Amino acid sequence: MNTTMNVVFCGGGTAGHVTPMLAMAETLNRSYQDTDIDVNILMIGTAEGMEATLIPDAGYEFATIEKVPMPRSVSIDLVSLPFRLRTAIKQARKLLREHQTQVVVGVGGYAATPVYLAARAEKIPVIVHEGNARPGLANKLAARFATVVACAFENTDLPGAIHVGMPLRSEISQLPIGPTMRHEARRSLGLDPDKTTLVVTGGSSGAQNINAAIAGALDDLLETGAQILHLTGRDKTITDEVGNRIEKPGYVQVEYIDGLSRVYQAADLIVARAGGGTVHEIAAIGLPSVLVPLPVGNGEQELNAASLRESGAAVVVPDKDFTSQWVATRLPNLLQDEARLEYMAQTAKNFGITEAAETMVRIISETKVAR
Repeated sequence: MNTTMNVVFCGGGTAGHVTPMLAMAETLNRSYQDTDIDVNILMIGTAEGMEATLIPDAGYEFATIEKVPMPRSVSIDLVSLPFRLRTAIKQARKLLREHQTQVVVGVGGYAATPVYLAARAEKIPVIVHEGNARPGLANKLAARFATVVACAFENTDLPGAIHVGMPLRSEISQLPIGPTMRHEARRSLGLDPDKTTLVVTGGSSGAQNINAAIAGALDDLLETGAQILHLTGRDKTITDEVGNRIEKPGYVQVEYIDGLSRVYQAADLIVARAGGGTVHEIAAIGLPSVLVPLPVGNGEQELNAASLRESGAAVVVPDKDFTSQWVATRLPNLLQDEARLEYMAQTAKNFGITEAAETMVRIISETKVAR
């Protein structure tokens, strides 16, 4: 007779929150596909976050609760917080009961706090995974009563946290890297298969400062003989001084590519933000990087990049310093230094953890069984 494992994943707001949830869910399903255990997964987020699109697109059952941001100053939002939080917790408790939830797994974000508190009220074990070096408010709260607290980065300041790495989807954790795959990936992206390739990305939303710095130093970069694949972000086409889309031999700009596996395969060097997911993906793959931490939030991206910077696997540049002048004077030399790029690649690989999703699935299974 089949038994069931009813799991709720919660959190969201950004793709960086959603991706590890999807990675854990994918691995959980795969782990039990040939067993007599039926895995039932529900994911809870808000209607406003990226999870509202990414989770249904991935084929998982998705439910929403009210978004309850934590005000950082005295405002009307602070006054209404208890009422809105109470409403969201009530919504979450109803969803947990209907799903007959046996374990809750949260990654932080706006939806996480109400679900964590609802699970505590329902006496359902909570597993927390923190994806940044500096934890967010939701996970700080849940760590006080969670059954297990796991983290992507070592030395994350959460009580009792165990270091597991970042859960990665199999398309990244098992990504084949080598000359043949590199050539095929470049061809599929409309690139010259034999040219040194610089990839620039600011994430799905793009990064205006990164885009401007690259655009202003484009000729200097192309003079190296390298080609550039520039993921500019949605609605952020790079134009010249009269408003025409910039088109140059060796420069390919696209707003967005669904799934970065081919992009990673094609790259010799990547310029990117330093979100927790990005840092762990480029480490797992062994990709040299120039990281430009997002200069907002609580400074977590700078901390995320610290290990790769200190080991020499990445060059880390503050956003305010990442200018066209910096790009023109620093990036060409790096692109042409094959020995340094090889060293950066090998060093990054030493930090890579590819089995974090499997580790989290073992924790989920043991927690459900122990209940």
